[in-house]
Amino acid sequence: MIVFFDASALIYLIEGCEPFGSRVRAALASLSQAHPAARTALSRLSWLECRVGPMKAADTAELAAYDAFFARPDVLWVELTRDVVELAAVIRVRHGLRTRDALQAASCLQLGPEHRMVTGAPVFRRVEGLQVLLLK
Repeated sequence: MIVFFDASALIYLIEGCEPFGSRVRAALASLSQAHPAARTALSRLSWLECRVGPMKAADTAELAAYDAFFARPDVLWVELTRDVVELAAVIRVRHGLRTRDALQAASCLQLGPEHRMVTGAPVFRRVEGLQVLLLK
């Protein structure tokens, strides 16, 4: 099992935005219990999106918290390759997602069928084959 975070879920986790911060922690605890060997995955787009806010605010402590998470050796990185971008274009056309959401969905789908996309955005439920864990 691979747990893919979209940027919103990672922001909730790192910044603790309630009530979503506790929802992410609860979802992760549940996934961890059901799949003890689960791995964490992120796209480079999440890396970009998560770092922009702290950089704009010159919040070095928050930026350091993100960078510590990103530096974990167990994080699987999904790069924005040509295949990811091509699949994102198909997802945009087929499901009407915005570019950044289509890129996140395509990144997650690159991980194969044993994935869960942790997100606060219900729009991802439109994408065929995407195993969405929606933070309600």
